[in-house]
Formats: sequence, C-alpha cells, structure tokens
Amino acid sequence: MKKSKKQKKGKLEKRLYPNYLCIPALSVYGIFFMLPVLFGFFLSFTDWHIMRILEPRWNGISNFQMLLRDRHFATALQNTISFALVTTIFIVVIGIILAVLLSRPLWGQTFFRTIFFLPAVLSLIVVGLIFIAVFRLDGLFNQILDIFGVNENPIDWLGNASTALGTTKVAHIWRWSGFAMAIFIAGIQGISNEYYEAAEIDGANGIQSFRFITFPLIAPAFTVTVTINLIGSLRVFEQVFVMTNGGPGNASQVLGTYIFGTFSQGLLGRSTAMGLMLFALITVICIPITKLLRRRENHLT
Repeated sequence: MKKSKKQKKGKLEKRLYPNYLCIPALSVYGIFFMLPVLFGFFLSFTDWHIMRILEPRWNGISNFQMLLRDRHFATALQNTISFALVTTIFIVVIGIILAVLLSRPLWGQTFFRTIFFLPAVLSLIVVGLIFIAVFRLDGLFNQILDIFGVNENPIDWLGNASTALGTTKVAHIWRWSGFAMAIFIAGIQGISNEYYEAAEIDGANGIQSFRFITFPLIAPAFTVTVTINLIGSLRVFEQVFVMTNGGPGNASQVLGTYIFGTFSQGLLGRSTAMGLMLFALITVICIPITKLLRRRENHLT
C-alpha cells in the first residue's frame, strides 16, 4: 500500500516537474506585462496627473467621454486607420511580387534579396532621417522632379498638410516590404516543384500557376504577413514622430504620437485611456481579419 502511494506521488511529481521550469518565464511575464496592463486599465479611469503622481483620483469614464469629444483624437484615429490600411495593402502586394520574382533562379538572387530585406534591420530613427533628407524642400525627391522638368513650384512634402501623412506611409512601406518578401519566399520555397511541372504540362501560364498554385499554398504566410503589418501599422509611432511629429498642425497625427504628446503634458490618466482605446482598436480590427483569413486559408488549402 505504501509502495503504491509512493509510486503515485512519484508519477505526479514527474508530471508537474516540467511546469516548474515555466515559473521564471511566467514571473517575468506577469511582472513586466500583466501587472502594468492591469495597472494601466485601472489608471485609465482616474484623473492621474504628473502634479499628483501619487494621488490618482477615480473619475469613472470621464477620460473616454472627453476623448470622444476631442476632434484632434478623432483626426489621429482616422489617420491611424488610413495609415494601417494603405501601408498593409502595399506592403503585402509588393512583398508578394518581390517574393515571386526572387524565388526564380536568376543571377544575383541572394544579393537582391539582401538589398530588399536590408531596410527591415535599420533603426526606425535612421529610416526617418533618410526620408527627411528625401522629402524636404531641397531634398532628393524634388531634385529628381527638377531633372524631369515637372517641379516648377517645389513642395515641402513634410511640411504640407496634404502630403505629410503620405510621406510617412511611403517610408513605412519601404521599410517593411522586404520583411514581407522574406516571409513569402519562405512560403514559396515550401511548395513542391511537381505542382508547377504538372501545371506546365496542362498548359498553364505564369499567371494561372500563381493564381491556382502559389497563392493558395502561401495562404498561411499571407495571414501572418497581414496580421503582423496591421498590428505594427496601428501601433506606428517612431516613423511619424521623427519625420513630422504629427504635423503640420495635426495633419499627420496618429494615435501613437497623440498619446505621447498627451503623456508629455502630464495628463497621465487621459493618455492611459488613449492607450487602452488603441489596444481595443487593434483587437477589434485584427482578430476578425485574422479569423477571416484563417477560414479563407482552410478553404484554399
């Protein structure tokens, strides 16, 4: 009887032993992620201010009501959604095109892959400074337009309200298209050549092979790329902050820069509420899109 109890205890310890190894990781995750999230959720319902940093007072949903009446917040929300949709579409399309072209045997294939992927490893600050030099009034872009004689009235692309946000989108697309390309190349390399050989025998051209073989079989890579870029674009901050700082006026203001500006003013409770709304926005947009793509992925494969 005693032996049986010892055996059961030993088996239980063997089952639990691997779980002990999770404790350090779970502790770090809880302290540095879950605790701040819960603390931030609570503070978003207070009037926490830098002048009363140890005395936050509960004010219910006042912060959220104030944000719904804030036209600058509405502008930032609209710009953020526009930024996310436009950049994600272009990044995915350009990434697929580059992946298809660079998956074929050609001279300098590795070199071109490296060149297109290189922007993804650059610092966001560096990318911002590069595009400031490109789009300023005496920058490279205006000089190129001068060469072709189509720039009689030079535009300050970063200082113009109608073009400022567009320049930040261009910089973001340039930086992340190579990363999307790498994901799609990995997906394409997992496709057996037998599919293409059979399609060629049946008389399929390149477009038909892509439509009926390549695209359906890289559906998982497509889902991952869209999800990653949507989340990253909705959370954009450094790119806009370095290039335009949300200006001129609020023309290129996004939620990331608006939250930072509000926090810098000492309105800690309100900025925390905006952070919570950004989290809700990412959740509301990304989860349904990911589920839709997953269903589409299962249908295609």
